Amino acid sequence: MRILVFANTPAHVHLYRHAVDRLERAGHNVLVLTREYACTTDLLDFFGMPYRVYGGHGTDAYSRLRFARELGGQLGTIVRESLRFRPDVVFGRGPYAALAGTVTQTPTVLVLDDEPGDFNYTVSRPFADCILSPAVTRRDLGDDHYTFEGFKECAYLHPDVFEPDARIREYLGVADDEPYVLLRFNALDALHDTDLEGFTPEQRRDLIDRLSEDATVFVSDEGGRMELRDTPARPYDLHPALIHDAMAEASLLVADTGTMATEAALLGTPAFRYQGTDEHEYGEFEELERAGLAEQFDSYGPLCERSLEILADDEADASWQRRRQAYVGELVNLTDLLVDVATARGSLEGLSPPAKRAIRPRSQSL
Repeated sequence: MRILVFANTPAHVHLYRHAVDRLERAGHNVLVLTREYACTTDLLDFFGMPYRVYGGHGTDAYSRLRFARELGGQLGTIVRESLRFRPDVVFGRGPYAALAGTVTQTPTVLVLDDEPGDFNYTVSRPFADCILSPAVTRRDLGDDHYTFEGFKECAYLHPDVFEPDARIREYLGVADDEPYVLLRFNALDALHDTDLEGFTPEQRRDLIDRLSEDATVFVSDEGGRMELRDTPARPYDLHPALIHDAMAEASLLVADTGTMATEAALLGTPAFRYQGTDEHEYGEFEELERAGLAEQFDSYGPLCERSLEILADDEADASWQRRRQAYVGELVNLTDLLVDVATARGSLEGLSPPAKRAIRPRSQSL
């Protein structure tokens, strides 16, 4: 079989990387179409995934303007690469996967979550043969929409899949008993981030200063604009493929972005998300709050105080790990499901009995 996968962001690489590996080892021909965005191609190289680049998408205003100018050329590249590859099934989300499936007349599988905005859903839904999303997703996308118990991050952070690197503290340069915190500051450059604001520069500095009194602080600044030389924080500068290993060992993650907060929560690390001006209600994150694995805040003061409280709690790590074991282990291993859907060419009728039991029509989940 020939399987075409779209991985346009680092999160998409993680979503599909184990499935791609298993499919290749089973003798299938897999191609990833991607764009130059953040560390996406770095991750593809690290994991040895077969890919071709169809374009770029930077994080500053000029890059976004250039992207708009180059969009037609990127779509043309996608058409050429898709026709050349001749896939039996296409995986992705949004207009790119829909276009590839349409021009090749190939079954198209969309793996979606509860992101804000309607553009990706509106453009791609009519062209999808199968839509998969977590059961907590709020949207109903029609008769071809099926849900599973879990999160898209379960493709790489499910206990059956994730194996932490025991050398991560050595890589970070922290002692075995040294608490550390990861701070993730969002670039807020994606389409669905328009007009959103996260931590202000003053809040970032204050958070670093206060948390550094109780722990070593590592900062991952997606926008790359924060100067850390005059702060007590260290830049998180390991290869981006190691971020989940670093999260798993951290005492706390604080972020103004949803994906990394969700990932930390699934790893059993206290995960605090600052909403800023984001008023969208994410079904996935609210579910993790109910499970006691994540917390979100709509103002800075309570978030900072709660962070300090967690660092002072010697039982926090054990409590979060118990909740993770009780909750995450019961979720669907999404990699298993993706592999089964791929080998069935996107036809749910051809799924194995375990895969059929793992999903249900969206109408039955409401």
